[in-house]
Amino acid sequence: MLVKANLTKVRDATPRVLAGASQNLALTKSKEGVKNKMKKLTHKLMKGFVARITLFLIVGLAVPSMVFADVTDAKRLLKAMSDHLAAQKALSFEYDAALEIVTTEDQKIALASSGSVVLNRPDKIRTTRAGGFVDVETFFDGDLLTILGKNENVYAQAAVPGTIDELIDELRTTYDRPLPAGNFLLSKPYDEMMLDVIDIKDIGSGVIGGVECDHLAFRKEQVDWQIWIAQGEDPYPCKYSVTTNDLPRSPQYTIQFRNWKSGTAVAATDFSFKNTTGADEVKLKDLKGTGDLPPNFTMGESK
Repeated sequence: MLVKANLTKVRDATPRVLAGASQNLALTKSKEGVKNKMKKLTHKLMKGFVARITLFLIVGLAVPSMVFADVTDAKRLLKAMSDHLAAQKALSFEYDAALEIVTTEDQKIALASSGSVVLNRPDKIRTTRAGGFVDVETFFDGDLLTILGKNENVYAQAAVPGTIDELIDELRTTYDRPLPAGNFLLSKPYDEMMLDVIDIKDIGSGVIGGVECDHLAFRKEQVDWQIWIAQGEDPYPCKYSVTTNDLPRSPQYTIQFRNWKSGTAVAATDFSFKNTTGADEVKLKDLKGTGDLPPNFTMGESK
């Protein structure tokens, strides 16, 4: 009985064993098929990967020579813009600007403003700048500088006889009040902008305000700056940005230009200050409401 019972159990188990063997065989064949497919797929992927790596190496190796080849073109384009602006005896434009600041919590905040510039070379200029906390107008007639703070209805004056170049330098170094887009107003913008440049790139084409531009990038030791110059017969700047890399979070100053005019197209302008609003005169150091920062902001130390 025991033997019979065992034989019966073995016999009963045989179909299941054979079925399991068949399943194992089918599974083995299936696995072999999957392996073959995986080998083919891996082979295709490797071929594609090698092709892409080869292409990357070719392109990567070509980049340095392409960049060096473009250095001359970038300098030529910047020089053409510089010469074009310097050649205009009368010039005017409008702008939108954004100055980034970094808070003590490492948050970036952009302070936006808009304004206009009118100049007659060599020694007359009038500018405006208005934002959420500032409304200021600057007059220079070749002898006297006047800065009018419209929000406070106060003004300050200083004798600065000389050219626009001398005024820009005086405002920047003595009074820490740089004119908007001051570099572009000089008699030789190229010389000032190329000072201490260590790297130059011609990025290619870009579009600013619907105008196709040449996009150039420059680098100094602590500053990166970019410029977009209109293509065509009038190579005026359309946009300019400066990134300060030696400050926390690398804040940026950006100015975008529009409505460029030159020659007889420039509207007649009075460059002498007329106190039509009865503004009070104050010393230049006490002139409030005309700076880059809101009155509730305090300049801190760099981290």
